[in-house]
Amino acid sequence: MKYLKKQWYELCQQTGYHFGMRVHKEAGVYDESLYLRLYKRKEKEYIRTQQEVYDCDPRFFLELDHSTFVRLDALVKGDGIGEEDKMVYQLSLEQKDHIQQLIKEFDARPPFDKKKCKAEFYINQESIQNEVTKRLPHELFLEIADLRVFALGYCTKDVKQKLKNLSKENKKEINRILSEYIKVKDTEQIPESIKNSFGFHDCEVTALTTEKNVTMKFDTQGGFTDREKITFIEAQIERMDEGIIGSTWLYEELYAIETGYEAHMLFYTDKGTIELIIRCKDILIEN
Repeated sequence: MKYLKKQWYELCQQTGYHFGMRVHKEAGVYDESLYLRLYKRKEKEYIRTQQEVYDCDPRFFLELDHSTFVRLDALVKGDGIGEEDKMVYQLSLEQKDHIQQLIKEFDARPPFDKKKCKAEFYINQESIQNEVTKRLPHELFLEIADLRVFALGYCTKDVKQKLKNLSKENKKEINRILSEYIKVKDTEQIPESIKNSFGFHDCEVTALTTEKNVTMKFDTQGGFTDREKITFIEAQIERMDEGIIGSTWLYEELYAIETGYEAHMLFYTDKGTIELIIRCKDILIEN
């Protein structure tokens, strides 16, 4: 990747440092009693939320069957709703069978495990503390009196303002890099049919073959396309990190070269981001 690199993607995850943070006047000093009090409060909120989800009866999905929806643009215009603006939603047999299976599982579920929920909350807090230690700039990290209190979502007014400023700076840098790439992208002499279809954001790679042609297949259920296959014709692999199969396509860059195209792709795995760079004669994208 030349622009939308691993570092750029990681920066994209660092634009909401201040989200969910609440100012607490006592967060400026290390106080064990304060931590224990706030921990119990947040733990109680977490348990309540998890139990509400656990007790959510899937029968409500059946209420969607034969529901009438109105097109958003018709609502926005405010010129009146005609029959052509309405749509009656019908559940498929497959969806109904799936809901019935969910209902069976719901009715047979064991009692809510409060002890397990408490353990999950504790693990989540440790994970948040580790992420803060790893991602937050050292100078700002040193201003946190108690990392545990910070992980619970509390900080001083000064720290919260600095978190806002840092998030704003990161977002500005993200947009700067993205703007640079868009300018370059617009100058590339690439057919619209390829330019508009080359992208499988949030799609999972289910298969990869690397012969004369390189072919990838996708599970597009979580993505934004219904195309499930891409083939790089007469391909030469310039870089291929391990773990492509099973990874999720994040971002892409495509450049025109004398012999065809140079494609840069960034993927996400549980172990971090990986890259694939291919030079090829042509690109075929299929349903």
